[in-house]
Amino acid sequence: MADAALRLTGILEQLLGAPLPVRIRTWDGSQAGPPEAPVLVVRNRRALRRLLFKPGELGLARAWVAGDLTIDGDLYNALDLLAGIVWERDEDARTLAQSLRDPEFRSAVRRLFAMAGPPLPPAPPREEVRRPRRGLHTKRSDKRAISHHYDVGNEFYEIVLGPSMVYSCAYWPAPPPEGTLEQAQHDKLELVARKLALRPGQRLLDVGCGWGSMAIHAAREHGVNVVGITLSQEQAAYARKRIAEEGLTDRVEIRVQDYRDVADGPYDAISSIGMAEHVGSERYLEYATVLHRLLSPGGRLLNHQIARRPQRDESSYQVDEFIDAYVFPDGELAPLGTTVSLLERAGFEVRDVESIREHYALTLRRWVANLESDQARATALAGPGRTRVWLLYMAASALAFERNRIGVNQVVAVRTPESGASGLPLRARVWGAPGPA
Repeated sequence: MADAALRLTGILEQLLGAPLPVRIRTWDGSQAGPPEAPVLVVRNRRALRRLLFKPGELGLARAWVAGDLTIDGDLYNALDLLAGIVWERDEDARTLAQSLRDPEFRSAVRRLFAMAGPPLPPAPPREEVRRPRRGLHTKRSDKRAISHHYDVGNEFYEIVLGPSMVYSCAYWPAPPPEGTLEQAQHDKLELVARKLALRPGQRLLDVGCGWGSMAIHAAREHGVNVVGITLSQEQAAYARKRIAEEGLTDRVEIRVQDYRDVADGPYDAISSIGMAEHVGSERYLEYATVLHRLLSPGGRLLNHQIARRPQRDESSYQVDEFIDAYVFPDGELAPLGTTVSLLERAGFEVRDVESIREHYALTLRRWVANLESDQARATALAGPGRTRVWLLYMAASALAFERNRIGVNQVVAVRTPESGASGLPLRARVWGAPGPA
């Protein structure tokens, strides 16, 4: 009798203490759960062993990346429903210990072990990076982490990002389909350029330059001389090729260089777009201090950075296991207030902070659509596991931005000279008319 789905649903609901919000389909073809809900497909018993030996987010991620778990139905809806029982459950070791003293809970665990088969933990998928979180953010470890994320293959990123090749939040005039991804990314680059007040002949340092899009835009549209730095060899090669095709080799230089090694300041402006998340809390003041030193008096910094919500006890903050193991090794998110404080400690005068949180949700949904529309080629280029990693992390991130679990902000900061003349207009931004009462 094919009843694995019914038995598994019963066990999971007993362990969770709540009904499952998704439907379950198991390896024997049986199904159980809400009829209209997205279907979580448990393709084999190995998925259960992954969950047993690594309960929670990382076990689910391993099963997803390995293809032991899939979703039949709307991915966003499924992740949104699962968030309440996985990502938003606040259970510590004490709570787990209390649960294990409950005879019914222990009985459910034993039944899950029996369903899972021989109690051997499966090896993690090869896409996983695991190492102790100590000695972080040395130049060597940062280069290795950047290579893991960005040296996936430029053709893969062309599928995800589209022709703009901009791997950060776009700036939408209105929700799609009012604007295209390419236009929204152009508008974001232009927004950065205008906030920096770029003028012909100035020197711009683009920290974490990616595939060269900001550097090209600044040189072509604003006549600026640009130095772009990245730790990714593949990004640098791609950016240099694009720059040569644009005829901008006399204005743009791309270096494979750590920000700590840049020594040819001063620069009139610095853009750091989606790079500071890699810096780490222990190094952030150093990062801000280096950028302050590299700017000329009156020079501006545009820091575009994802932020997390502050915690009551900041010492309890833990890096997301899935993101750390599969997406951004050693990456860390900080609250906006922490970032602003550290920029000020480094000597900057913070003049403007703009949240563009909703824009990132729109951008991520477009990236997911790009990947889904050409998934076969993406899989051929980067492998099935890597493709599943990107689908999961981008879809989950879109929901996190939409639900205000994380945000993204552009901070304009100035190396204000002793005279106090910031160089900014009295009203740097003009807000629209008030809305209805």
